[in-house]
Amino acid sequence: MIRSNMVPPPMNVPVQPPAAIAAVPDTPLYEAGKTVYPQSVKGRFRTVKWVLMAVFLGIYYLLPFVRWDRGPNSPDQAVLVDIPNTRFYFFFIELWPQEVYYFTGLLVIAAMVLFLMNAVAGRVWCGYACPQTVWTDLFYAVERWIEGDRRERMKKAKAGLTARRVGELTLKHGIWLLIAWWTGGAWVLYFADAPTLVKDLATFQAPMVAYACIGVLTFTTYTLAGHMREQVCIYMCPWPRIQAALTDEWALNVTYRYDRGEPRTSTKKAADLRALGAKAGDCVDCLQCVAVCPTGVDIRDGAQLGCIQCGLCIDACDAVMAKVGRPTGLIAYDNDVNIERRLAGEPPVYRFVRARTLIYTGIIALVGLVMLYTLSTRTMVDVNVLHDRNPLFVSLSDGSVRNAYTVRFLNKRSDLRTFELSVAGVPIPVVHVIGEEPGSRTIVAVGPDQTREVRVLVTVPPAARIEKSNGITFTVRDVDSGDTATATDHFFGP
Repeated sequence: MIRSNMVPPPMNVPVQPPAAIAAVPDTPLYEAGKTVYPQSVKGRFRTVKWVLMAVFLGIYYLLPFVRWDRGPNSPDQAVLVDIPNTRFYFFFIELWPQEVYYFTGLLVIAAMVLFLMNAVAGRVWCGYACPQTVWTDLFYAVERWIEGDRRERMKKAKAGLTARRVGELTLKHGIWLLIAWWTGGAWVLYFADAPTLVKDLATFQAPMVAYACIGVLTFTTYTLAGHMREQVCIYMCPWPRIQAALTDEWALNVTYRYDRGEPRTSTKKAADLRALGAKAGDCVDCLQCVAVCPTGVDIRDGAQLGCIQCGLCIDACDAVMAKVGRPTGLIAYDNDVNIERRLAGEPPVYRFVRARTLIYTGIIALVGLVMLYTLSTRTMVDVNVLHDRNPLFVSLSDGSVRNAYTVRFLNKRSDLRTFELSVAGVPIPVVHVIGEEPGSRTIVAVGPDQTREVRVLVTVPPAARIEKSNGITFTVRDVDSGDTATATDHFFGP
């Protein structure tokens, strides 16, 4: 038996931790949130953001009211998700539930476009086109209009509440709620005729689900764009983590060119150092790049999760450089390779065409061409066939064999159509639609923009030789236009 030489400490005597451990102070698990007060800025990137915001919001709010003539029995709203009739309309395109693969193609294209944008210019989507960015910019514009710019808002936040301050806050949040309410209202307009639904909403005759959706979207828009803001980009959005794994050294990102900006010093001291032949960086440590950042990051610290690549710090820095008489571009869209090349005295190099950009572009083109081809060659008729399972076949008294099927006709046009049904794959088939008069031709009428399900009996005479399982093809042909559609199944025998 092995005995330990270590003697346990006496009871009720505290054990002293090592000095290094005892010296570590208690720190919170999560960093406390800091309110960001972005300063307004003017410049080419800010102008681009204003233009894109106006275009995106204009499309979102006004598109439900755009009309598109599709004929007498079809809705005339250009973009409509018609849930009761299970249709999706987008201008001249009409999609049925059976064509869900088009939405799959759109999702693939959207993902590849996002990847391509990241490979070319980093998080340019986040900075200019993300809904969170667009609506937050709009809310910031309202806030600045009512409360003033960065310094005024910071002073008012520290000061106590006055009657004027209460009035400003009430007006600001009231406008925010109106924007959020109309954002939710515009969303539900994509699911019904927009003018009719607006009238029903105003007269409180709309379905309760419409009011519920508007309420939810009003709350989320007001909360995310008005209060959470940069927290959504830093903590909630998964894209910053994903794009970090997809980027490379050739992607253009908003970059502080430290090879030119360091060492930082004041304008006067930099002039004195240059007069003495000493090195002085162009950065004057004015912190304007931090003041205008909507997420409050310091771009001079390098690539960060909070940077949405909006380019506002470029506008702010260029304005300062112009005032102090230094070249602009201290902060600019650049790649990691060029920093090292400039330090080595080599000219900058940009590679937009490389393996990953070619792959992304190729996938986008391939999927897009396949979708265009299928859209241009698809017919406006379809047929689905389901074989009866019990029994699989019936042997009649004269020796013939009969199989029963459920056939669904799909008329994708807005007028009544007549179809002829024929069967191939088994010898001398006799086709009969239950409920229709027997005849040499099997004719089925289907209403406009409707489906019709019929029971079909296929009988093979006793003289025909068939296998235990035979492939069979159902062909549907429009009597007037000649459009056809086919479906395959099996014909079973003894």
